[in-house]
Amino acid sequence: MPPERHVAIQAPYAPTIELPPPFRLVKLREAGDTVAYAREHALELGAGTLVSVGRFDVAEFAVVIEPEEPHVSPWRVLYAGMVALARAMAAIAPPHKPIVIEWPDAIRVDGGLVGGGRLVAPDDADAAVPPAWLVFGAVIRLASPPDNEAAAAPRAGAREHTALEDEGFGEAGDANRLVEAFARHLMRVSDRWLSDGFAAVAGEYLSHLAPENGVRRDIGEDGDLLVRRPGRRTERHGLGQRLTNPSWLGLHDGELR
Repeated sequence: MPPERHVAIQAPYAPTIELPPPFRLVKLREAGDTVAYAREHALELGAGTLVSVGRFDVAEFAVVIEPEEPHVSPWRVLYAGMVALARAMAAIAPPHKPIVIEWPDAIRVDGGLVGGGRLVAPDDADAAVPPAWLVFGAVIRLASPPDNEAAAAPRAGAREHTALEDEGFGEAGDANRLVEAFARHLMRVSDRWLSDGFAAVAGEYLSHLAPENGVRRDIGEDGDLLVRRPGRRTERHGLGQRLTNPSWLGLHDGELR
């Protein structure tokens, strides 16, 4: 559905989600693509606008960001957004429930894929100057479809899906609570970026990846993931097309893989 057909209401007329300042809520009345809506209206919405859509099966939201750092690289915002998303997930998760980022943009709960984050920038963005806006969006599966036999079966592999309700999140795992937690943690990540530099954010991002004994990981100057194993050459995993083709998002139907 094209973004312009969505009906949106702005806070304070949507009190079900409480966001800290300076965030401003726009809640879509109909299911749709919050990233597409935020992208279409980014300039008029302005920085800090968080777009959410009411769905029972997934939490879907997007935030408009106007980079303040000169020559900021969009991929840095992706990593910062993923840190905030992982923190938010951990904040509402049951005790000792593993929350892991699968590089670069997917989120797994106890090994099962629940969704992830994505980043979009203006089509005509000039790499030599900061973009006028960026949009970081996320989709997290809250509930599995009733006929999803795979979700109920024992885990058979790394690509299996799961949902927050299947992982014991209970009432804490609803869309509103996740959006609120994300907004709070995005503020904290942004503050740390400003005070300690992006290296601190990159370090925290790496700490959310699945641990491997004897493996050292770094984020390269171009956003690539560098993996160093004892006695072997450095592996470089290119970010490249991952920015435009999220690993967790179905490219043909727009749904989670």
